[in-house]
Amino acid sequence: MKFLGIVPFAIFAAIAYGVVHDQITARLCVEYFTIGHPRLIDSDSPAVLGLFWGVVGTWWVGAGLGVALGMASRWGRWPKLEWRDHRRGVAWLLGVMAFSAVMAGIAAAGALLPHDLEDMGDFTGEAVPASARPLFLVDAAAHLTSYGVGLVGGLVLVARTVLRRRRMGDAMA
Repeated sequence: MKFLGIVPFAIFAAIAYGVVHDQITARLCVEYFTIGHPRLIDSDSPAVLGLFWGVVGTWWVGAGLGVALGMASRWGRWPKLEWRDHRRGVAWLLGVMAFSAVMAGIAAAGALLPHDLEDMGDFTGEAVPASARPLFLVDAAAHLTSYGVGLVGGLVLVARTVLRRRRMGDAMA
């Protein structure tokens, strides 16, 4: 049953990150959520959209990470780890994701904001008003970076968990 404790911990951590992230990006460019996402709720409020998409867009990532960490923490003959043993690693991952998202957003803003993006409709979609296109792309850069860094960082956490358990087992032998 301790395996199951790791999964909700990871889901909660992912949702908390997603809500904070989306509260910020929804205020930068609400069109990223109203046009760039399926219309699952009838709201144009950045607060409501940030909350909704912060949950919907991240719970499954946390579930995947939780299952992978749970397997890496509990299966096999080496000493077992619990959800508490992952607090520091998950916090580190979320911090790296946030930093990377901010840096990607700043880089995208620096590259895009000085330019006229009238003809960027092919990339953002014609439904996105020309005035919103630069920040739409800034949001996209921040979101894609969060997902990419989260994926790689999650794999690193899983690998570190296996190596940690192996070292713990070797120390006991």
